[in-house]
Amino acid sequence: MIIGLPKEVKDNEYRVAMMPGGVRQIVESGHQVLVQSGAGEESGFGDNEYEKFGARLVPGAEDAWDADLVVKVKEPQTSEYGFMRQDLVLFTFLHLAAERNLTLEMLKRGVIGIAYETVERADGSLPLLIPMSEVAGRMAVQVGAQMLEKTHGGRGKLLGGVPGVRPADVSILGAGIVGTNAAQMALGMGAHVILLDVDADRIRYLDQVLHGRLTTLRAHPLNIAEAVKRADLFIGAVLVKGARAPRLVTRQMVKEMEPGSVIIDVAVDQGGCVETTLPGTHSDPINIIDGVLHYGVSNMPGAVPRTSTYALSNATLPYVMKLAEEGVPDGVRNDPVLARGVNVYGGKITYKAVAEALGLEYTPLESLI
Repeated sequence: MIIGLPKEVKDNEYRVAMMPGGVRQIVESGHQVLVQSGAGEESGFGDNEYEKFGARLVPGAEDAWDADLVVKVKEPQTSEYGFMRQDLVLFTFLHLAAERNLTLEMLKRGVIGIAYETVERADGSLPLLIPMSEVAGRMAVQVGAQMLEKTHGGRGKLLGGVPGVRPADVSILGAGIVGTNAAQMALGMGAHVILLDVDADRIRYLDQVLHGRLTTLRAHPLNIAEAVKRADLFIGAVLVKGARAPRLVTRQMVKEMEPGSVIIDVAVDQGGCVETTLPGTHSDPINIIDGVLHYGVSNMPGAVPRTSTYALSNATLPYVMKLAEEGVPDGVRNDPVLARGVNVYGGKITYKAVAEALGLEYTPLESLI
């Protein structure tokens, strides 16, 4: 199989989908890898490293996309739509529930789209989303702490306070991978943390294992409103697998926050869980609404590409190998975990939550393969 590795073009996206070591494993298995020149440079991987392990360097994006399987990090941007074609297999983060135009384009062009974020094990865990959720959760606190500084327009509060001065209040909505990692970071920095979730067992467990100034609450509208109001830093970490994030934080709640408070909506790549969140980029990340700083960058881990590329590539490589060895549809027939990642196939939407979010027809994958 020919596998393409193009350079990412999303604003300030510095990750690359595969490390040179992964390329070596694929090439040694008898497959060809086309790497666009410069694809790994921002993650610290030079062209010579890919060549050393058997990749063929190609000059342009169109050359890297001229493959059987294209492996990326982020969803195709408008400038990449023309590279998509019938029966091309695209393996990347897609987040189609919040990307109507991209979904329609993929359906029209007949691309087979396999989304990292919906590859799901039998126990409900998301092995390809987890590493990036860990990065995003930790980054949310790191970024939020900076934005709280007066020089960035924030309230001028130190997250952990100092002796005799109370720490900042950090409210986190969602106790999954993002929320748990955010809570660990915020507690480690000495903040007071309110962690909310709908799952009573989950917050009971985290109450037992996390240490520091932690309050756990059930996530119902009254508790959410109170947690938002008192937050110096609010982190939205809501996830509904493959679907659009519910907007649980209303504009009225945001208006109750103190001026200079900060919202980091990590759920922005699925549409955001805060009503006032506007999509941002690394080069233009902040919107100020009702005096509150909003940060809604959908590719947060792209700012720490060395860490993120290692974490993502380690997780995706076994699935890339399976697709290379078995192809599609055999690969998804033989592996239900990978099959759950297929969002579009043969011009049809094959992931129910995406179809429901966009009001489009759903076709079960098993009826197409």
